[in-house]
Amino acid sequence: MFDVIIAGCGPTGAMLAAELRLHDVRVLVLERDTEPTSFVRIVGLHIRSLELMAMRGLLDRLLPHGRQRPAAGFFAAINKPVPRGLDSAHAYLLGIPQPVIVQLLEEHAVQLGAQVRRGCAVAGLEQDEEGVTVELADGEKLRTRYLVGCDGARSTVRKLLGVGFPGEPSRTETLMGELEVGVPQEEIAAKAAVIHEANKSFSLSPFGDEVYRVVVPAVGVSAEPPTLEDFRQGLRAIAGTDFGVHSPRWLSRFGDATRLAERYRVGRVLLAGDAAHIHPPIGGQGLNLGVQDAVNLGWKLAAQVRGWAPETLLDTYQAERHPVAADVLDNTRAQLALSATEPGARAMRRLLTELLDFNEVNRHLIEKITAIGIRYDFGEGPDLLGRRLPDIELAPGTLYGLLHRGRGLLLDRTERLTVGGWSDRVDHLADPTAALDVPCVLLRPDGHVSWIGHDQQDLDQQLARWFGKPVE
Repeated sequence: MFDVIIAGCGPTGAMLAAELRLHDVRVLVLERDTEPTSFVRIVGLHIRSLELMAMRGLLDRLLPHGRQRPAAGFFAAINKPVPRGLDSAHAYLLGIPQPVIVQLLEEHAVQLGAQVRRGCAVAGLEQDEEGVTVELADGEKLRTRYLVGCDGARSTVRKLLGVGFPGEPSRTETLMGELEVGVPQEEIAAKAAVIHEANKSFSLSPFGDEVYRVVVPAVGVSAEPPTLEDFRQGLRAIAGTDFGVHSPRWLSRFGDATRLAERYRVGRVLLAGDAAHIHPPIGGQGLNLGVQDAVNLGWKLAAQVRGWAPETLLDTYQAERHPVAADVLDNTRAQLALSATEPGARAMRRLLTELLDFNEVNRHLIEKITAIGIRYDFGEGPDLLGRRLPDIELAPGTLYGLLHRGRGLLLDRTERLTVGGWSDRVDHLADPTAALDVPCVLLRPDGHVSWIGHDQQDLDQQLARWFGKPVE
């Protein structure tokens, strides 16, 4: 019997598996595909995801495989400079091939002791008071205490649960792929620039020798995989020519469907990543949102498995992450509206372009897209309460270097406090030189500030709230 079975070994599933293994949870990851994806789609890791990777000691593994670019111009692709005041040691975007992220996260999870089985699709599930029986497509049955569906937008786990997935279906679709072209580069560059200026959903950019990354609106909506002819039709419709595209390396399509699961948890079964929310890729938030789901859920589910979770801890996963996803859905809706070609949409875009010249507006939207502006509702308190703490300098090094094990952390500038009976779950650093403007903070394993103060009795109450009963 496993403690947790995860359906889906994408970035969300692999990250969740690694988070659980930090707490010695027995994890099995089931991946429907027999082999990793063959096409190389470049995705962007935003600031908060980079911080989480640094917290777990993974960022140095990822950086050599990616390309850093300024943290600017994300919202509706409106070109503005990096805003002043981004409070992060990782204030940049890391463009990196998605298969590389999946491979490195899967390797990390396996190194920590997770099991991964490919070619295994979930076909059924039944849960009871003790656990979940998972039936695979080949008839094999597995037993687990908890099941997490990280199996994408068409999640089998979500459908088997009967969880509603309300929202809007795709009304338009965009084609994306890498193809060779049959006309000179100069001709492509001149024409592509003019078209992109009028239609932000189009781009044609070089991606290696004679290969171009093509992004073009599709002619109609289809559930079928795109073909070379679909790309030719889309290019002719918007550019008047298909640029002689041929020899595709890979082709894909994505729509503007926007949906949010009604519930993230039904008993012992939970949802994360695209299984819980889908939205257009504008702003590049999807993969990041799923990875951040995994880090929020991992330590809470591990606490449940290990037996020390406070009664309502696992419920805070939905309470915290569902509103975050709803906000992402709303900002992608807004960005799509601003990217439309109708006169009203273009007028709104011109107005927002002016407003983004104000640093506060620019920074607010960048913090929203990159998820460093998130504040969970932990009750009344200073503005820092519920927010993530940046990677500040400490006497032993930096803050994130102390969070690699996925434990809580008390940063104590008074040198008078203790974590007492919670020392098996929470580390304690007494550092009067810590770059904080408050006496002490208690950090959860996901790096969010759950308490601020200097009183031991008050601290003990918050330790019990987040980390359960102390060891006698």
